[in-house]
Parts: sequence; structure tokens; C-alpha cells
Amino acid sequence: MKKVLEGNHAVSYGAKAANVQVIAAYPITPQTQIVEKLSEMCASGELNAKFIKVESEHSAMAAVVGSSGAGARSFTATSSQGLLLMHEMLHWAVGARLPIVLANVNRSVGPPWNIWTDQNDSLSQRDTGMLQFYCESNQEVHDTVLHAFRVSEEVMLPSMVILDAFFLSHTCEIVDVVSPEDGARYLPPYRPDLYLNPALPHAFGNLTGPDNYFELRYKIYEANVRALDVVRKAHEEFERMFGRAYGAVERYHSDGADMVLVTSGTLTSTARYTVDMMRDKGRSIGLVKMRLFRPFPIEEVRAALAGAKKIVVIDRNIGFSIGGIFTQEIRAALWNTGARTPVFGFIAGIGGRDVTPETIAEIVERADALDEPGEEAYWIGVKDERLHSARR
Repeated sequence: MKKVLEGNHAVSYGAKAANVQVIAAYPITPQTQIVEKLSEMCASGELNAKFIKVESEHSAMAAVVGSSGAGARSFTATSSQGLLLMHEMLHWAVGARLPIVLANVNRSVGPPWNIWTDQNDSLSQRDTGMLQFYCESNQEVHDTVLHAFRVSEEVMLPSMVILDAFFLSHTCEIVDVVSPEDGARYLPPYRPDLYLNPALPHAFGNLTGPDNYFELRYKIYEANVRALDVVRKAHEEFERMFGRAYGAVERYHSDGADMVLVTSGTLTSTARYTVDMMRDKGRSIGLVKMRLFRPFPIEEVRAALAGAKKIVVIDRNIGFSIGGIFTQEIRAALWNTGARTPVFGFIAGIGGRDVTPETIAEIVERADALDEPGEEAYWIGVKDERLHSARR
């Protein structure tokens, strides 16, 4: 069925297609519409799930930790400060090996107060052990909810499905909506081996000492690594069933290109358009889209960027003093290959600042003029001319 959906409602219908059983939520702009729609579905009987209203985002994650631990397929959503308030409970979800799916609408972190998009809220959770998927379109958002549950329930780790505030969350697109019946064919019922069950008691979340804690951390690491193969298989089966193809890393004219741009989220759509314009003028340029950030797809990134003479990463986030976070990860992934292709990091679009084809063209022009990165990060569009001149 085709529906015209905002990105937030694409998430809601994705959760419905996944036949979620428990939803816990606390409202925060710009994700509130996700859980509003799910609450309507539960109230009307359209979705046979328990909707739990809680007093904070910390409680929302605590509630689904409990429901997932009891064996129910569980979902929640948040943004920005709400995700930061959840932070403690994300570690509990990972450590307890619970396949919860969390939708996060990327929103800037205050102060100052800002409801527009950048990625620092989700990227600040990068070392919790949660899987992270970054989406470009409302269709991808919808489908990725199913992907996330499929992968999470196989490796027993929670996932985060991430979409840009307003550019996706409040923008309408035509979406092919997966029915709950078709969703069940792709995503079998969740039946964990161990769960909270009075008839078969086990202890969960106990204190443990150095003799066991080290190995438990190793198992989370190993599950993250194993998830790379599980993601690939989940994408392949989804394509066979629904005809829509996704990858952890997606290439666009990158093979043999002299310069390759690396993007994530909605920046990718603008960059793809700009690449097309430049290629029409004879420019050897391509694009690599980062869809999966955790676990980081090291081998796929290396393969996608092999042969490029310049790599240009555009980050809608910032690691203060060190540069963009995707840039850092890509430099680290490439280091052990022996290739010393320069990786140029550019910061654009933070706080919802628009990134246009002209912005992308300026980034390409700036990278063209450089032989090696002279800065950890080049900021594009800074309005204070004194700062702008200094960083040049």
C-alpha cells in the first residue's frame, strides 16, 4: 500500500509492520508524532500493542528494557536531550542483550535551545554498543525499522534508527508501506531463549566481578562484529521480498572516481544531485553513503574508497577539537591499509543550517585547492568573517 507520509509516521508504520508488542514513550520535538500515531493505533485496535505513557525518556527506555526482558518486541522513540537522558538506560539495554529498537530524530543538543537537525545526539551514544542506522528518505526510514528488529533479534543488541529532524521527520513523501502480514513474513515472532518468567526463574542484571565482566564485554564486541554479516543478509532477504535494496555502505559512481564524497542522512540526496551535475561537466567525482555507523563497516568502507585520490567527508556533527565524527572513523578505518589517501573533513549544516548544491560545490572547490588536509575540520558557511578567514 502506498501512503503519503511524513518521516515520523513512516517510523510509526514501520513499527506497526514489525508487529511491536510494547511501546513506551515521552514526547519531545521533533519525534512526538511517531508515538502519537502509535498511540492512536493502539487505542483504535489497529495495532495490538501495549502503549505505556511515562514521565521521562529515562523511564521510557527503562519500561522497554523491562518489556523486552519479559520477551515482548519493544519500541520507543526520542530526540536530542531526550536521548541524552536515556543514556544510562542504553547501557542497560546493551548489557542485558535486549533487541529494543529506538527511533531517534536527529536534533541539535542545547544550549542554546535548537530543534533543528544535526547528528551529535545519536553520535554521542556511539560507544554504548547499540547498532546505528542513518536514513536518507522516508521510505528508507520505514524499511529500516524492520531491518533493525531483524538484526537486533539475531545478535541480541538494541538498534537506533536515525532520521533528520524536519528534513525527514516533517516532510511528506510517498512510501510503500509494508503490511503487518508481510512484515511477519520478513520478521518472525520474537521468541528469546531466556526471559523474565516466574515459571522458569533466572537472575538478570546481577553484580559481577572482574572474573566475568571482561568476557561479557567481549561478547558484546563479538556480537557487534557479527552484526555486519547479519545486516548484509537482512538487506538481501528484504530485497528478495520487497524489491528495495539497501547496503551498509552505498556507492554512487565512486568506482574509479578521483574524488569521492562521503555523506550520511539527507545530505546524501543533495550530494548525489551535485555529483550528477559535476559528472555531466566531465568531473571525475563519486559518492559513498554511510548508512550503517555501528557496527562500523570497516571492510566495506575500505573497498568503497579504494583508488580515490581525494576523500572528502561532509559531517553534520562535530567532535570538538578533533573534527567531524564520520571523518575520524573513516581516517581510522583507512590507516591500516597502507594507503595514504588524504581525507578532508568538512563541517556543514549543524543546527539545521541548509546544505545546498552550492554548499557541496564550495566544499569540492575547497578540497580541490588543497593537496593535504591542513586542518582537522574545515567549517563551511561560518558567518563571522573573522573566524571564517582564520580557518582558511
